[in-house]
This record gives sequence, C-alpha cells and structure tokens, in this order.
Amino acid sequence: MIATRTLYLFCSAALPVFDVAGVIEDAQARGWDVCLGLTPTAADWLEPSLDGLAALTGHPVRGAYPRPGEPEVWPAADALLFAPATFHSVNAWALGLTGTFAVGVAAECAGRGVPTVAVPCVSAAHARHPRFDRALETLRSAGVVVLHGEGGPTTDVRGPQWPDRCAWGPALDAVEAARPAV
Repeated sequence: MIATRTLYLFCSAALPVFDVAGVIEDAQARGWDVCLGLTPTAADWLEPSLDGLAALTGHPVRGAYPRPGEPEVWPAADALLFAPATFHSVNAWALGLTGTFAVGVAAECAGRGVPTVAVPCVSAAHARHPRFDRALETLRSAGVVVLHGEGGPTTDVRGPQWPDRCAWGPALDAVEAARPAV
C-alpha cells in the first residue's frame, strides 16, 4: 500500500516503546507514512535501534528540535499519536511545557487542529495523582483523543508497577477514526 497520509508517532520512555517497530509496520500497512519522534530518555533507550527505525520509516528519528535555519526533514502531519505517553509527558503537554521536541510538537499539532491521539502509560501510583486526571481533562478539552479511563484502558492497580503493554491496536484505530481516509 502506498502511504498517502503522514502519522507522527511520538513515544515516551515506558516499556511499550520497545514495541515501536511493530507499531510502525502496522501503521504503514494501514497506509500511513510514519515519522518517529522520541523524548530524550526514549531516544536513549532505543539508541542501538535508531538507524534501523530510521530505515524502517524512511525518515530520520527525531528527539530534538532542529537548529535555527535547518530545513524541515519531515512532511507535515495528517495525524499524531503519542504512545506510550508517560506521566511526565502527559503533564508537561497539558501544562504547555514544551521543553522536549515530542511534547512541543504534540502541543503544536493539537493547537493546529491536527487529529491527535494520546495513550498514557503510567504506574498505578501516578494514575492516582490528582494532577494526572486534570491533565487528561485538559488534553481532552484541547481536542486530543485520550485513550485512558473512559474511552480507553486504565492502569490496573493490581498489576505490575509499570505497564509493559500499550493498547497499540486501539490507538491506531483511534487515529483512523480521527482522520478521514484520503
């Protein structure tokens, strides 16, 4: 299938980030041209795989803002999926703290009306923090489809301290639902 739509896939440093190659392949099979952006820690975790991920997507993997005057190396986004999105990334995004490339571009895309989906991946303790629910509400009020709680999976308080899986299939389905096919 020839990709005619561009998906920005942004990932924070949570265990599901190690599944990102399979998610890229799934998105490509759905007709998306995928550009991968990572938070600094996620980029560090995936450092041995970055060249392979760039080859898989056909685009450089980005974890930092370009320097002034550098050309844009990615096509414009038709949709954005931020998964896994950690407690830090979700809260920074909701507060407009754009110190990282991934959070900054996610905030910008949502502000431009680009269909945006977020899949938080947080520990049970973080999910109980009062700031987290407020952050999810803020993102939803900005038009972001948040797959957590109502409309998505929740952190299992009986499960492991940190989730090791992400709802990748439902996340890509939500991207498809948010963005009409071309």
